[in-house]
Amino acid sequence: MSISKVEAIPLRIKRDEAYLGGIPEAADPAAYFTRPPYRALYSAYFETAFVKITTKDGIVGWGEALAPVAPEVVCAIIEQLLAPVLMRRDPHDGNVLWNVMYDLMRERGYYGGFMLDAISACDTALWDLRGKLLNQPVFKLLGGAFRERVPSYVSGLPRPTAEERVALALEFVDEGFDAFKLAAGHGLRADVASVKSLRDALGDEATLLLDAHWVYTLDEAVQLGHALADLGVGFFEAPINPEDIESHARLAAAVAVPIAHGETERTRYQFRPWLMQKAADILQPDVGRAGISEVIKIAAMAEAFNVMMAPHLSVGLGVCIAATIHVAAAIPNLYLLEYQPPVFEIANMLLESPLTCKAGHYEIPSSVGLGVELDESRLRELQA
Repeated sequence: MSISKVEAIPLRIKRDEAYLGGIPEAADPAAYFTRPPYRALYSAYFETAFVKITTKDGIVGWGEALAPVAPEVVCAIIEQLLAPVLMRRDPHDGNVLWNVMYDLMRERGYYGGFMLDAISACDTALWDLRGKLLNQPVFKLLGGAFRERVPSYVSGLPRPTAEERVALALEFVDEGFDAFKLAAGHGLRADVASVKSLRDALGDEATLLLDAHWVYTLDEAVQLGHALADLGVGFFEAPINPEDIESHARLAAAVAVPIAHGETERTRYQFRPWLMQKAADILQPDVGRAGISEVIKIAAMAEAFNVMMAPHLSVGLGVCIAATIHVAAAIPNLYLLEYQPPVFEIANMLLESPLTCKAGHYEIPSSVGLGVELDESRLRELQA
């Protein structure tokens, strides 16, 4: 059994609503834009990068990288750097192949970013492929499921006012959800008021989380962290610039609210100092950036430090979501898994059979591999 073809497919789908709210009226659909106070680039489209790995017997495995901007970059890396070393290799040799891919550009300093995104997509495709070859769902290959369903939280609440966010949250409460994450970073008073409005409306039993998108200084984060602890917030995500591990460690020591971090990191090597310095109470690697193999290793390392996992899951369109559900089912130290309804709806449009998230839980795909198949004709119509 050997790999005969590796194909990368960039994708763009027009959208009307983003994670952080509507698309700015002045945004050029053909260009990326920023959305202050956040500094990152955003797109007017859902963008992603798929990889299709085929064996000589015609068995196909699908992978996906988290590629919210410039998916062509990930695809170029897959086709020019990774595909040649995967060709004619045995897909069962997953750990060997991960290391082969990782070593290609390691000594040149490419052990993060787009390079690891591309490796992650291929790694996920290889897991899907092995599941199909062995007639097992991926969670079984990972050692089994610790839970029958995966608990989730609603991420974003993309509405401009506190009243509208509360109204949207209450709609989800009626559907059985009881955990919510707010996009913050609008100033200490505004962020506290936003969380308090939800706490007042939803009561003490609701799980509330806050994502600050790295906009605060240490002193500001300490002030906000104390207020969030008083409001019973489940975690305070991305409060300070991601490179500043020391400040996160000082913050974690100063406040009672758990500090969450991880969507910027790709490997166990990058997460290790966060654990050693006690800089994060909850780790948030993204399968679309770290891959199934590496997230499992990160989870095992975190378990040794009694640290929980809340995998990041933002704009993955189907394959990435399914892969993350399998990982979340198979790790013992899961806290919650992210759920973005607008993204989930678009993702299901690309799948032959939809994924399910209801009453606050993901259903675990039980068929072989990742348990999902892309509608390839639909995918080709939307190919970037």
